[in-house]
Amino acid sequence: MKIFCYGMQKPEIEIFKKSNEKYNFELSFTNDLLTEENMKVLPEGTDAVILFVNCNASKKVLEFYKSKGVKYVVTRTAGFDHVDLKAASDLGYIVGRVPAYSPTAVASLAFADGVSLIRKNAYMFDQTRNGNFKVDENMFAREFSNLTIGILGTGRIGYEAAKYWKGVGAKVIGYDLYPNKHAEEVLTYVTQDELIKQSDLVSIHVPYFKGQNDNLINKDFISKMKPMSSIVNVSRAPLVNLKDAVEAIKANKIFGYACDVFDNESSLINKQLTMDAIKKLNPTLEEAISLYPRLLISPHVAYFTDEAVKNMADISFKNLDELIKTGTCETALNPVQK
Repeated sequence: MKIFCYGMQKPEIEIFKKSNEKYNFELSFTNDLLTEENMKVLPEGTDAVILFVNCNASKKVLEFYKSKGVKYVVTRTAGFDHVDLKAASDLGYIVGRVPAYSPTAVASLAFADGVSLIRKNAYMFDQTRNGNFKVDENMFAREFSNLTIGILGTGRIGYEAAKYWKGVGAKVIGYDLYPNKHAEEVLTYVTQDELIKQSDLVSIHVPYFKGQNDNLINKDFISKMKPMSSIVNVSRAPLVNLKDAVEAIKANKIFGYACDVFDNESSLINKQLTMDAIKKLNPTLEEAISLYPRLLISPHVAYFTDEAVKNMADISFKNLDELIKTGTCETALNPVQK
């Protein structure tokens, strides 16, 4: 069984090789993300592919795979909007995924981003990097025990984020359409409006449903927030209207915004670009970058921990093993058209 894995970094390759000792699949790897332009860069005789976030498994790509004899398509992600599931079903592909590779990995980045905004870490490090050791008013911070943290979405990741904030003494409140009983151990549920108005920092952990909660965080949402509060988004880019966040920071309506997700990711991830190139691809993102250190952006790396990648590998290989033996897998996303 020959498997081709997309979007692989060096630490991930070693972890995938270790996980594969149980199965003895023949693995090959690329750092590139799948596109319609590079789909033909496929090792001869590939039986299965493992996709990653920002790969583009479109109908055209899946049809090409079918013509080349690729039998299985799985994704090592929880999200699956990069796969045309209807086309997959029509072509006979049952697509498996990794529903939860590590809630703590994602939650820990959200927490770290929040800490950086509150304690002004990025500003201070930038100053000393340039030889400036003066203490100034921009370094002044509030203690966590004096803060209210709002967790918007209290599923597995939101719950873990709430535990981090509770652990450092913050008051934690939460809102979710479907409250999590376990989360009540570390937070108090309030209405969404109460969360917006009371929070010194809003941490976003809701799932994204295209056409339903786009621009959830917009000018109206921000207008209800505390002056000089902040927002953290490690969920999905369309949940936040980046232009509205940028304008709010420029007008000092909120202090900052930290995100691990942004529009046009597939055109940017794994690439070294000039600011002019970024401006052409995403003018709002270029403007956002210019607001550093009050606006912090990371290249979709919340998943990038030892435990998360191990779980990605283990579950992806388990999915493939089940597909080979039974024709389906526990995490299947779609039915196959008969």
